[in-house]
Amino acid sequence: MRIGIPAETRQGETRVAATPETVKKLVAARHDVIVQSGAGISSSITDDAYAAAGAQLGTAADAFAADMVLKVRAPSAEERAQLKSGTVVIGMLNPFDADNTAAMASTGLTAFALEAAPRITRAQSMDVLSSQANIAGYKAVMLAANTYQRFMPMLMTAAGTVKAARVLIMGVGVAGLQAIATAKRLGAVIEASDVRPPVKEQVESLGAKFIDVPFLTDEEREIAQGTGGYARPMPADWMRRQAELVHERARQADIIITTALIPGRKAPILIGEDTVKAMKPGSVIVDMAIEQGGNCPLTELGKTVTRHGVHLIGEPNLAALVAADASALYSRNVLDFLKLVFDQEGNFILNRDDEIVAATLLCSGGEVLRK
Repeated sequence: MRIGIPAETRQGETRVAATPETVKKLVAARHDVIVQSGAGISSSITDDAYAAAGAQLGTAADAFAADMVLKVRAPSAEERAQLKSGTVVIGMLNPFDADNTAAMASTGLTAFALEAAPRITRAQSMDVLSSQANIAGYKAVMLAANTYQRFMPMLMTAAGTVKAARVLIMGVGVAGLQAIATAKRLGAVIEASDVRPPVKEQVESLGAKFIDVPFLTDEEREIAQGTGGYARPMPADWMRRQAELVHERARQADIIITTALIPGRKAPILIGEDTVKAMKPGSVIVDMAIEQGGNCPLTELGKTVTRHGVHLIGEPNLAALVAADASALYSRNVLDFLKLVFDQEGNFILNRDDEIVAATLLCSGGEVLRK
């Protein structure tokens, strides 16, 4: 099968959907791989490296003319215009963007959104959300440390003792756990908050203190268990109690990293303006939920701004700031998914009985399959 790897055109997107490592394996499986010249430059991958792995180098039109196209982000209108009906497109296609899904269906594409894969053991090796969130959590701490104008670890010097930075992590999924681990390596004192009680053990195992918000009703306790590894919207009274506790912790924090996301919904507000006003001058907030509206209303998309003496970082694509490793992990996720849609002879098969294939299939034959 002819597989195309175009360069990503979305602003700020530096990742690429295949690396020489995965291209070599695709070529070994008797596929023809066409890589757009320059597609890997932002991920520190040269055209020569792709050629050495067995890829053919070509233009964007050559890559989009393939039978299957591997992408990082959903194709834009300009990119869809280059795709022929029947093309298989695989990538992080945002299954909650109904307009984009309808546009791909009208183009006649068979499209798979990898981030829609179910949270089951068999799908772990193709979990693009986890692989990229892991990188984003690491980078969030590094950005915060760079912006924070003091040391992260405690230092005892001839000129006196420097206290360790206090870091508050809000939302303890994959990104939050990596943020805890990274901040701990840098010597910070860490607290973490999450609506899901089971993560307390994970937080404490990484050396952080878990901020408990007591559950007053069985309904609160049940909702807090989450769904598919994600948090669910909590009742208003619990959110009020959490906000009060977070406000007190935020006043003492030097760095806050917020990661709270609910798939398909606007990100919940965790840090209000009154809390920002109460924080210490020079403190830093990294709002990892900015693409979905942000966990702080003062954060601005794609900017680092200072409000009430606090630096707010609204970088929307943290994984793309670590493009080489992010591309390496993402491309391996893609390669593992491809094993589900190729038979032993390398022919494309659409097995809707496979729960991973069925969950990720957005559209096929002009029909939208995921509502």
